[in-house]
Amino acid sequence: MSRIAVRRATNAAMNILAALAALVVILPLVLILGFLIFRGSTALNVAFFVHLPTPVGEPGGGMANAITGSLTLIGLAAAGGVPLGILGGVYLAQSRDRRLPWLCRFLADVLNGVPSIVIGIFAYTLIVLPMRRFSALAGGVALGVIMLPIILRTTEELVRMVPASLQEAALALGLPQWKVVLHVVLPTARAGIITGVMVAVARIAGETAPLLFTAFGNRFWHRRLDEPIAALPLQIFSYAISPFDDWHRQAWAGALVLISLVLVMSLLARLATKGLYNRRGTYG
Repeated sequence: MSRIAVRRATNAAMNILAALAALVVILPLVLILGFLIFRGSTALNVAFFVHLPTPVGEPGGGMANAITGSLTLIGLAAAGGVPLGILGGVYLAQSRDRRLPWLCRFLADVLNGVPSIVIGIFAYTLIVLPMRRFSALAGGVALGVIMLPIILRTTEELVRMVPASLQEAALALGLPQWKVVLHVVLPTARAGIITGVMVAVARIAGETAPLLFTAFGNRFWHRRLDEPIAALPLQIFSYAISPFDDWHRQAWAGALVLISLVLVMSLLARLATKGLYNRRGTYG
């Protein structure tokens, strides 16, 4: 067999192995989606999205308050975690100091590995105990802390990938450093930063443990941010451990809605960043 034939056979074998590896990676997601659709679609109807939960033991009702509560908590977490994470990532990438950025990276990596229940206890001590009540604000802070290291490290890496020639050209034109960052660096890296933000949102969307110590849950509509609030993960957990079959069906439906929200947000992020990558694989 000639060398060309051996190379073609090796290339074909490697392509097959790579395709099989890709299938193995996406297979769990496909199986989870299929199982959730099979178990949860039977409980999905209009009432599920517009009605409140029924009293204990009564069939029917929905999770409208939990859906809006999850969106509220994600919004609160993003309002604090996104700007702090992006600004911190820019600082780590642009700073010339050696000690403080290294310490910030180390602490961010440690925080990223801290169990979410510990962050929930931290928010409970910091906010719930002084306020003497569970609240949406405490839940948003806990989720924002979880988001922060993910966005910070992602932003740092993406800002570092911006070509130095672009920044040097902007500085050569007389722009101050802050304008270079604002008008050159961040727009160039915005596609990757948005993707990192959506990864962080997907991470917090299904968190349950921190909300047990902060948001606590609510079977009714919330009116203020300083009172308990419902959330899909909490409602799913409560329904899943109940002895009622109807609540079990709604728990599967809630899980399906939750993962659908994550998929929709990821799709919107992809559409928002479409066309921001050039053919060289960089940003711009």
